[in-house]
Amino acid sequence: MYMDHRSRAVELRKLGKTYSEIKKELGVPLPKSTLSYWCRGIILNPKQQNRVRALQLKNIKIAQEKAHIVHKQKRADYLNKLEKRNEHLAKFLSNDNIGKLLLAMLYLGEGAKWKSHRGLQLGSSSPEIMKLYLNLLERCFKVSRKNLTAMVYYRADQNLNSLIQFWSNMLGIPKEKFYRSKPDARTQGRKTWSDYHGVCAVFGPSTEIQLELEIIAKLFSRI
Repeated sequence: MYMDHRSRAVELRKLGKTYSEIKKELGVPLPKSTLSYWCRGIILNPKQQNRVRALQLKNIKIAQEKAHIVHKQKRADYLNKLEKRNEHLAKFLSNDNIGKLLLAMLYLGEGAKWKSHRGLQLGSSSPEIMKLYLNLLERCFKVSRKNLTAMVYYRADQNLNSLIQFWSNMLGIPKEKFYRSKPDARTQGRKTWSDYHGVCAVFGPSTEIQLELEIIAKLFSRI
């Protein structure tokens, strides 16, 4: 029986079969090293070599796709675990004082400071950050979105009207409240990734709120 397997393996290899195909054909779990030993000295012709190479590349691609799916699921499970670990913190967000602290920290990182700009101004490419900012501003200081204006900073291959529509839908600021702007000339000839919608900056009229947020951030940093 052993010799039958060996003879059949050699025959199949001469036909240009891969070791995986040979194992499947034989129906026995032979190690690749054994098949390689049996078939030593057999040289495949160029057509057979191309076929084997194509199958190897195909198998590599399949393995990569499977690995990507597994990695994606592990990532999702990991993020879900982190969310469950911290979901109890959501109840604290109903406290206006905590909300004001969050807003001050957010403005400290992303907002324009008083020395360089008079009045509220915060910009980001992240819709989540901008929605959080406006929600906190509305809740903590009763700032109405109808009193805010906005501008989109974008790349050369993007359409400004589409971007304004996107940010208007996301933030609830009317399209007519957006200033017109020009694309970044430095991005000419460079392709923009599909999920990038430019940087949206939102402007508010109150210098007092701006200064108060900066003071809160300074007080917090002294702790």
